[in-house]
Amino acid sequence: MNFRDLVPWGFGKSYPLARTMEDFPLSGLQKGVNNILEGFFKGFDAYPFEGLHGRFSPRINVTDTDKEIVVSAELPGIDEKDIDISLTDDSITLKGEKKEEKEEKGKGYYHVESSYGSFSRTIPLPCEIVADKVEASFKKGVLTITLPKTAEAVKETKKITIKTE
Repeated sequence: MNFRDLVPWGFGKSYPLARTMEDFPLSGLQKGVNNILEGFFKGFDAYPFEGLHGRFSPRINVTDTDKEIVVSAELPGIDEKDIDISLTDDSITLKGEKKEEKEEKGKGYYHVESSYGSFSRTIPLPCEIVADKVEASFKKGVLTITLPKTAEAVKETKKITIKTE
């Protein structure tokens, strides 16, 4: 056996490097099923079965104004005692756990439904914060954290004008 017979390219022989669809008769079916599933789940914010794995990702909005940074997180179904907020020099971390259990008893039936999930989100902060004046409030499932900027950070803010031609 010659070494050239083992190499599938070059040396004057024509070997196809890629196979065609005819070589795999089920690949067309697989592609069609993949397209259907991708189209069905299109538009969902998160992986559709994420809750089955005990994790979820809350929606978070960050607003940067002249004097403060406001972080708001949608946390429906979570109690404020299950939320942990920690602040470092350059970031703020939100952690929490959702625990929900429904129990229903009736004549001839008993139904229990439980859902659990946890999250952890770290948001980088673009400037220094006055840590002593940070405030957090929780109302109707929305956590709002107000992070006032230091005087130096406020002074460093520079407006840039846009020139038109």
